[in-house]
Amino acid sequence: MNTPIDIFRIASEADFEAAALETFRRQAATCPPYREYLGLVGIRPERVRRAAEIPHLPIGLFKTHEVYCGDAAPEAVFTSSATTGMTQARHPMRSLALYEQAFRASFAAFYGTPARWSLYALLPNYLRRKGSSLVYMADRLIADCGSGGFYLDDHEALLRDMAADPKPKILLGVSYALWDLAEQHAPRLRDTIVMETGGMKGQREELAKEEFHRILCRAFGVEAIHSEYGMAELTSQAYSAGGNRFRCPAWMRVAARDVNDPFDRLGAGQRGGLDITDLANRWSCAFIQTDDAGRVFADGSFEIEGRIDRADIRGCNLLVQ
Repeated sequence: MNTPIDIFRIASEADFEAAALETFRRQAATCPPYREYLGLVGIRPERVRRAAEIPHLPIGLFKTHEVYCGDAAPEAVFTSSATTGMTQARHPMRSLALYEQAFRASFAAFYGTPARWSLYALLPNYLRRKGSSLVYMADRLIADCGSGGFYLDDHEALLRDMAADPKPKILLGVSYALWDLAEQHAPRLRDTIVMETGGMKGQREELAKEEFHRILCRAFGVEAIHSEYGMAELTSQAYSAGGNRFRCPAWMRVAARDVNDPFDRLGAGQRGGLDITDLANRWSCAFIQTDDAGRVFADGSFEIEGRIDRADIRGCNLLVQ
């Protein structure tokens, strides 16, 4: 097997195209669930000539299959959050060093060196369980920053320590935890980026993203709410500096598909299901058909508009369930 292309050196569309095709051919041969899926949908890997032709694996298979092609036992297995009775997705991580390289490089691309920041993590639900890739990332970034920490639901300590901290700050939290902080304290934050990671997880009512961000902006006295987009099944993250418009690192791409035909790619600005290519998923599957709905724009940025209503999906999207 040829040495994989260094995805962290991708500097052009040609670089990405070559790396995507190399990754596809390797995973089509070595990732059993992906190989089976390609056979079921009639795709012969040797006939795929462009990255745009690569099929994306339905994300639900991370709950029912071992999506892994590592040459040794994984160093960790990240799991999705789930309410009682739900099956968790499992993402075997062959190399934690690769995961750390990916999230550090992505963070630095959008926010610069972590050392200039203090990172405060308001992640109560995630911190109380093992296997969270988000908690792992936040823990390492807090160490890189050299200041900040996890605060669970200890709002008083969080606000006291943030007020005494002279560095620029990032307050990172799941949506319902930030809403709780806003509702109970409405603190006017100074020199702080507020960043939500999504997920009411049944804790609060679901709101339209714009309305939810307006609530947080009013409570915290900030002009915009940043967002981080990631999931257990991915190795990389996309970031939004406000307005629900996300941008990807150089080794990641998002495309929109027709919700009733996963092989029908939609044009710029059209609403559909989101397919993600994350080349840092080197030892699982880099081509993921998500259950998120949104729009992808001509410059490669994208918006999240919620989850796909399963009742509206027919036909070949249900081929592998």
